[in-house]
Amino acid sequence: MTVTHMDRIAMEGTPIEIGTKLVRWGLGLFVFGLVTGYGPWLHYMHGALEEVHEAFLKNVTLWFGCPWTLPVYVTQLGGLGMVVIGLCYLVFARDGAMASVTAAERAAPVLCAMGIITEFVFGFPLYFAVNAVWPNFYYTPIAAGKWTWLGAQGVCIAVYVVGAMLAYGGIKRASHAMESRSLATR
Repeated sequence: MTVTHMDRIAMEGTPIEIGTKLVRWGLGLFVFGLVTGYGPWLHYMHGALEEVHEAFLKNVTLWFGCPWTLPVYVTQLGGLGMVVIGLCYLVFARDGAMASVTAAERAAPVLCAMGIITEFVFGFPLYFAVNAVWPNFYYTPIAAGKWTWLGAQGVCIAVYVVGAMLAYGGIKRASHAMESRSLATR
């Protein structure tokens, strides 16, 4: 008996499998975010040795003094968000409140992970590409460079948000089912 691609997708669509994917990917991305967190730290260490101009101090707060802070934080917090969502799936599935998932929910882990990964790519390596077109755009500031760079990151974060919203639909459905069951046993 041969298992087709569609059969495999259907088999991978249980609440336990969706929850497990979210937890596994979320923890991996969180750890990746911790490791990449050294990028802003190294930037601050290097910056402590450089002369800082007054225009920079007026335009940027200290926490966002490194252009890679947003991608690192999105990676860390997005990964933790995936873990929380995944644990909700696992708990509701264990308690019998979530017997199945929709096709949209099956897409949630991929959308969340891809949103985080592309946010990191567009926020970190794309910074250098945008900086090649608009030199020193981040620190000067050059509006066209900032809009391009931040706009790409905003789209990536939106992909993550869509994935989280799709997963939330299943969590909401399961929580209502659990609540109804609890009320029926009173």
